[in-house]
Amino acid sequence: MKDLIEYIAKALVDNPDDVAVHEVEGNQTSVLELKVAKEDLGKVIGKQGRTARAMRTILSAASAKVRKRTVLEILE
Repeated sequence: MKDLIEYIAKALVDNPDDVAVHEVEGNQTSVLELKVAKEDLGKVIGKQGRTARAMRTILSAASAKVRKRTVLEILE
């Protein structure tokens, strides 16, 4: 899941070297923390949060296959 979010984020931003994904694992749920450069934050979130919502939808579909809940948090 971490690689999937990192791949999508790097494709969206101008500074792919500044993309960092940190995974916090729990028993039932994993939390993915996405950090990008400040000037690329708008590109990852998108208009009215559409891009972020699409990334979360893809993530939930992929995590449903492995029967684990995964949450995406975009950090500033």
